[in-house]
Amino acid sequence: MKKLVIALLLISGTAFSQNMEVINGNFDFLKDQKDINIEFDYSNFTMMKENKPEAQYVEEHKADLDQKAKGNGNLWHKRWIVAKDQIWTPKFLEIGNIIFTKAGKEMNFQEGLNTPYTLIVKTVWIYPGWDAGIMKQPAKVSTILTFVESANRSNVLLEISSMEAPGDQWGNNFNNETRIGEGYAKTAKSLSKLIIKKAFK
Repeated sequence: MKKLVIALLLISGTAFSQNMEVINGNFDFLKDQKDINIEFDYSNFTMMKENKPEAQYVEEHKADLDQKAKGNGNLWHKRWIVAKDQIWTPKFLEIGNIIFTKAGKEMNFQEGLNTPYTLIVKTVWIYPGWDAGIMKQPAKVSTILTFVESANRSNVLLEISSMEAPGDQWGNNFNNETRIGEGYAKTAKSLSKLIIKKAFK
């Protein structure tokens, strides 16, 4: 009975689904595109259930870690700063492009391209999740995915809301930044599959 309860808790802790919704626009312009420029906007997002600004979360988490062991707060902060460029962004690009390749599509997401269209991935909310060994809760990442004309950014061709994309891995993952990275991977996976379904129908 005890094992059954634990199993149910594990399932309930990981059974989160992503809500991806087209806000406006359509996928028609993507059909003949092979390369899409992509930009990531981490400038203004909130965190946790309380919707704390990122700066507030960072200061509070640093203080909490320093209480447990002096100096750990600064060590974590260094990892947090580089996570955006070294974990979150690469995860999105890697998984999104893998999905295209597996489906036999030539479309590709890359940063710094001079292409007709640009995808802006704007992060709006992050929940880092937690892992206590036996029980855990995945990270969640919410973004707004906006396709614009590169030469005229005010021309929005497609806007998609991706809410609470779950970030987790098999086994244990005690690193918040890595769990969040898996949320970006899930976002990219869902987006690529949606493009394949809608643009290449």
